[in-house]
Amino acid sequence: MDAVSQRVLENLTEVEEAAEDVLTSKQQIVDLDTRRNRNREALNALKNEILDSDQEQLDQEINELRKGLKAKVNRLNEMQGKPELRGYNLSPLSTDEIKAINSIL
Repeated sequence: MDAVSQRVLENLTEVEEAAEDVLTSKQQIVDLDTRRNRNREALNALKNEILDSDQEQLDQEINELRKGLKAKVNRLNEMQGKPELRGYNLSPLSTDEIKAINSIL
């Protein structure tokens, strides 16, 4: 092989190595992006799970405070000599009761 052919071969080898390096980097980007997306999905699932449990706890605390509030208002009215509020001890229909009413209608 003469010098020109040798230089062309070396140049093609360098180009091939550079192209391989580019392809390797692109594949690493795809792999890392896939991993990042999985992590993002996992974080969202954890956040939702934590938020759901927090919401349930808040709902329970609010309901307990509301139940206690009725008794406190009645006691306050009694202390002030006011009559007990009418309709204040009402509670909403449960889902089963609503379904039963809808089935009748």
